[in-house]
Amino acid sequence: MVILLALVVAVVVRSFVFQTFFIPSGSMEPTLQIGDRIVVDKVAFHLHPVERGDIVVFRRPPKEASLCAPPEVTDLVKRVIGLPTETISAHGGQVYITGKLLAEPWLPKTFAYTAPFGPVKIPKGDYFMMGDHRTNSCDSRSWGPLPGSYIVGEVVMRIWPPGRIHIF
Repeated sequence: MVILLALVVAVVVRSFVFQTFFIPSGSMEPTLQIGDRIVVDKVAFHLHPVERGDIVVFRRPPKEASLCAPPEVTDLVKRVIGLPTETISAHGGQVYITGKLLAEPWLPKTFAYTAPFGPVKIPKGDYFMMGDHRTNSCDSRSWGPLPGSYIVGEVVMRIWPPGRIHIF
């Protein structure tokens, strides 16, 4: 009986509260590296809104399927850069939100250059996602804004490898 109860609790927690994911690509380097394991809080965005700078896991958008990741990759991880109804663009290596320079303290200088794009008007309910490794990330610059309904949850912790455990 105890084993059955533990199994039920584990299934409920994984399905509705927390889930672990494996990082298969370098698009979020150096923040997340290939082989890292992360914990995602699936309840977070029911308690507070998605904010710029959040690292999120989301279901692979249909337009991305033919552009970037191999078919077995069903979930992606990126950083939220643009919010609903904003206009986003990049020029001179920097990102601009509605014409104002975006401070991106999460980016190390060696990864900060962003190739020109836009302007892109983000629809209501959508988000503009970008990887931290801007020259090695297939993201909203390629497949467009992401519907908020695709977001699985917020990355809250890196649990593997042990020497790089980190709470976000």
